[in-house]
Amino acid sequence: MTSTVPVKTRKLPIQAIGAKIFHLCNIISLSLMVTSGLQIYNANPVFGGRAGLHVPAIFTLGGWLAGGRHWHFAAMWLFSLNLLWYGIYVLITRRWRHRFMGVNDLKALQKTQNPQRLVYAWHRIVYTAVIPILLLALFTGIGMYKPAQFPWIVDMFGSWQALRIVHFASVPMFILFAVIHSLLGRKAGGSKLTESMFW
Repeated sequence: MTSTVPVKTRKLPIQAIGAKIFHLCNIISLSLMVTSGLQIYNANPVFGGRAGLHVPAIFTLGGWLAGGRHWHFAAMWLFSLNLLWYGIYVLITRRWRHRFMGVNDLKALQKTQNPQRLVYAWHRIVYTAVIPILLLALFTGIGMYKPAQFPWIVDMFGSWQALRIVHFASVPMFILFAVIHSLLGRKAGGSKLTESMFW
């Protein structure tokens, strides 16, 4: 008589509900901001003035300048509040210890021969690097939104046009972060871990 040994199934990774909500709200708000921002851009392109390169309407949201602005600022509030509550959540739950770059990650880049440890280190470094990018996007956006109330923000960048260029540049920087973050996440924990961030 042969006995069968039960096969041990691997437990799927589960992310905290707070992290799931944060990522979902981020995807929604950032998608709205990018598409509505491109609608605003079309009204007066950053490079080339009104005769500059225009983005096809299929990639824009709002239909016209005022519509794009309404969508953009509404999504900005969703994004900002989501970022604020997630910052509080990370501090309270102490998730920052496992998510953000530390001295050990910098040491790992110099000394470790473990490829998986290198992936973890780069993942935390990239995850930490996106914070100044997001804050820069918000900071420059506020300066463009309320230049009369915050003229010093415009002055910090030298001119209105320079402020627009920096704000516009934050979009490809964030898209690059999203791609690298996703690739490193899959290397660190596999596709199941990455997918568990959303469902």
